[in-house]
Amino acid sequence: MLKLKPQFDLHSDVVSDILRKEASVCRVTEYSGAVDTRILNIEKDGGILYSWKGATGTTRIGKYDSNTKQNKLLYTFDEQVCVSSCSLNKEETLLAVSLAQNTSRDARLRPISKYLTLLIEIYPINNTKVLKAVDCRVKVQFLHSEIDRRSALDSHLLLLTEDGYVDLYHVLLTRQEGYRVVIANPERLSKTVERIIEDFCWVQWDGHTQRLYYLTHKDKFLLRCVQFYPNRNCETMLELPLELPAKPFRRVKFVNLGFDHFQMERPEQELVRIKVFTNRIGSMCVCCSQPVNDKQELIYSVVLVHKDCSKTFRVTLGSDESPQKATHLHPLFIPIGYYIVVYLQGYFLHCINTRQQEMLCHSLFLSGYDVDSGLQSQSANITVLHAEEESSTSLLDLAHGKIHTAELSPAYLLQILRSDTPSSKADPQRLAALHCLLVYMGNDPNLELKIIDWLCDNVNAFESFDQIQEFILASLYKISYKKLLSMDKVLPYSSVFNKTVSSTLLEIPGVLCTTELHIESVFKEKARSLLGFWSELQWNTDRTKYLEAVPNPRYKTSHIQADWDKLRSERRPSSHMNHMEENTKKVLSMVDTWCLDKKLVPLFQEEDRQQRVLIGLTVDKLREHLNRHLPGLGKKKIDSLVVGYVAKLLELIRHMLESVWLKYKLGSRVLCLAQKGSPAEWSMFHFMFRILEAMMGLCLPLPPGYHTLLAVFAVRCLPHHVFLQYIDHGFLQLTETFVSRLMTDLDNSDANEKLKFSILKRLPEPMEQRICHMWDHPVSSASISRDYVKTLLEKGNKNKGFALTGKDKPSFRPEFLPLTYLAKILSDIEEQALNPFEEQENVDARFVEETALKQTLILLGFEEK
Repeated sequence: MLKLKPQFDLHSDVVSDILRKEASVCRVTEYSGAVDTRILNIEKDGGILYSWKGATGTTRIGKYDSNTKQNKLLYTFDEQVCVSSCSLNKEETLLAVSLAQNTSRDARLRPISKYLTLLIEIYPINNTKVLKAVDCRVKVQFLHSEIDRRSALDSHLLLLTEDGYVDLYHVLLTRQEGYRVVIANPERLSKTVERIIEDFCWVQWDGHTQRLYYLTHKDKFLLRCVQFYPNRNCETMLELPLELPAKPFRRVKFVNLGFDHFQMERPEQELVRIKVFTNRIGSMCVCCSQPVNDKQELIYSVVLVHKDCSKTFRVTLGSDESPQKATHLHPLFIPIGYYIVVYLQGYFLHCINTRQQEMLCHSLFLSGYDVDSGLQSQSANITVLHAEEESSTSLLDLAHGKIHTAELSPAYLLQILRSDTPSSKADPQRLAALHCLLVYMGNDPNLELKIIDWLCDNVNAFESFDQIQEFILASLYKISYKKLLSMDKVLPYSSVFNKTVSSTLLEIPGVLCTTELHIESVFKEKARSLLGFWSELQWNTDRTKYLEAVPNPRYKTSHIQADWDKLRSERRPSSHMNHMEENTKKVLSMVDTWCLDKKLVPLFQEEDRQQRVLIGLTVDKLREHLNRHLPGLGKKKIDSLVVGYVAKLLELIRHMLESVWLKYKLGSRVLCLAQKGSPAEWSMFHFMFRILEAMMGLCLPLPPGYHTLLAVFAVRCLPHHVFLQYIDHGFLQLTETFVSRLMTDLDNSDANEKLKFSILKRLPEPMEQRICHMWDHPVSSASISRDYVKTLLEKGNKNKGFALTGKDKPSFRPEFLPLTYLAKILSDIEEQALNPFEEQENVDARFVEETALKQTLILLGFEEK
C-alpha cells in the first residue's frame, strides 16, 4: 500500500565515513572497533545529528548534511557520555547537549544530578556553559527562523523538562578576532530565561513550522499550540479540548524532540499516543489512540479541526494475537497529503480522507495479513517525520538507522480497482481507491490513462456507484481542491451524495465509527489578525460551521434539470438565452484547442444548440451557488473558477474519447455511414453511450458534436429497428449534421430508404424541410416542387395585376387557359425573384411542369389531393 523510497542509511551514509576517520586517527588501514553510532536529532534543514564512540574512549557528535551528503564533526567529549538530547543552531555556532549521568560510581562521594544540560561554543570550539543540572530528563531544541541568519548574533534555545515546564533562552553572541563566535556575557545567561509553558504532561515539537503543541490538564485536557516567530516573540494560538482517559501518561511524553537511546520507552508504557499534523492550506488533525480493551477493540480518533468535527473508530482485531501482547498495540499515524494512514502491523491499514470525511466509503480500509506497509521494523520503532509543505512523509526506522520517504502506491490502488472480488464487497474499496488515484495522484497523465483503460474494460456501472460519474466529478474536483479547503463542502465530489446510498458504502465490517460535531476549538484573539496558516485554519473552521448550518451547501448538478427543460422548449431568442450564449462563448474560448490538430475525435466542430444552452446554464447556476456560499472569494475569482470548471469538463470528455479511440486504433473510416461497425467500434459506441448515460444522470453538458458522433456509431453498430428505438426513447439525439450525412452517404436501397423515411418522420418540421432538399429521391423532388410553387404563388398574391406581354408567348396550348395563365404568372415572378435552383442539383424541369399542372387541377377543383 505504501511506496517507500530510501532517503538515508546510517550505515552507508555515516558509519562508513566514521570508520575511515577513526582509522586515520589510529593510523591503521582499516578500523574494526565498534563505533555504536546513534541518531540523536533531525533539525529543520534536514541535518541529522548523531553520536559515536571514538577509538580513544571519546564520544563524538557529528552532523550529516542531507543536501550535500557530507558529514561534519561538531564536538568531541574526552570521555564516553550518554547523550540524552542534542540540538544545533542554524548558524552551527552553538551546540546544546543534555547528558544522562551515571550516579552509581563509588568514586564520587558527593551527590550529583542525573541530567546535565550544556551549551557549547563550537565555532571554533571554545567554552562550555552549564544551563541545568537536575534529576529529571531535559530536552533541548534550538529555534530556526526562515530568515537567512548566517551573520546573526543571537540564538534561541528551548529547554523542556520532565517536571513539566519549558524555558526559552535568548543567547546573545559576539565575534572575536573576526571569526570566533562566543557567548556574550555568559554569566548573565540565566537572566535571559523566559518561562513560556508550565505544567504539561505531553509535548510535541514541529521544527518545520516552529510550533510547540502541549497538553495540560486542570478541569479537562486542553491541547494548546505556541507559535514562535523570527522576531523572538511567541504566542498561544489555539486551545482545543480533548476527551482522554484519566492519567493517560505515566510520565511526561516528548514527541519529535530527538531520541534518547538510554531512556527509550517500551510500548506498554504508553497508555495514549497523540500526534498532531498540519497542512499549509489550513488543516489540522489531532490523532489519538488508546490500547486494546478487553473486547479486543482498538480505539483511535482523529480530530479534524478544520472540519470542526471528531471521528472515533473502534476496530475489532480478532483473537489471533495473544491478549497480553495485543493490549500493548498502538497504531502508527502517517500523514500523506490530505490522508491520515492509520497502520497496525498484521491487522489493518486505514487511509482516512481528511477532506471528504462524511462517508466511510471515501476512506480506504484494508485488513488481514496481506496488509503490508513495506516497513522492516515494528511500528514501535518507526518515527514519523512530517513537514506540512511536503506531500510525502519520511519514516525513520530507528532500529536499522534508515529513513524512507513514504507515498501511497498507485500500483496497489490500481490493483484494488482491478480486483475480481464481487462488486458488493469490493465497491467501498474501489470507490476510495478511485478517488485517491484521481484527486490526490491526479497529476500523472499516465495514471489517468490507466484509469480510463479500466473504465473502458468495466463499462457497466457497479452495484453501489457509477464509476464514470465518479471519474468525472473527482477529476473536476481535483482542479480546485488545492486552492481552497472550503470547496470541499460546496463543489460536487461524488455522485453518491445525489442518491440513496447503498448500505455497503456506509459500513465497514468490523469497524464502528462515531462522529462528534462542534469540537469547540478556540482561536486566540490575536490570531484573527494574522496571515498564513492560522488565518487559513480559522477561516476554514468558521466557513465549515456556516456550511453545516445552511441547507444544501453542496452544489448538486441535478438541480438545474427543471431550468434545462424550460430552456429547451424555448424557440425564440430572449435576453436570458443571450446571457447563456455569452457564458458558453467564455467556456469554449478556454477549451484547449491544440488537441484538435490530432483530428482524432471530431468534437467542437459544429453548432449544437441544446448543448450550448446547457453549457451556459451550468456556468450560470454554479456561479450563483458559489457566490451565495463563498462570497469572500470575489466575483472575478468565482467567475474564473466556474468557467474553468466547465471547460475542464468538456476537455475531460474529449480526453476520454481520444484515449479509447487510440486504444482501439480507430481511424477516419469509422465515420463512413455506409459500412457496418466492427467489434472495436461497438466497444467505442458502448463506452460513449455509458458516458452519455452518466452525464444525463448528472445533468452536465457534453462537447458540441458528441451526439452526432454517437449517432454515427449507433447507425453503424445497431440494427435499424433498434437504432430507431434508441431515438424514440431519447437515448439518441438526431442532429442536423448527422441526418444530412445520413441522407447523402447512404444509397437508396430498400432498407436505407425505409430508414430515411423513418428518420424524416421523427424530425421537427423546420429541420425536415431543410434535410429533405438534400436527398436525391423522387419524393424529395416532389416536396421541393410543391414548396417552390407554393412560395411563388404566395408572392404572386402580394403582387396582383400581371399583364401579358406580346413578346412572351406561352408555349402551352391556348385552349387550356388556366394553365396558360399560371405559366405566365410563374414566368413573370421568376424574372423578379432569385432562382432557388441555380445552385441546386437533381431538379427535373419536366417533373416540375407536371407537378405544376397537377397543383392547378387541384386548386381548380378538378381533382382531389
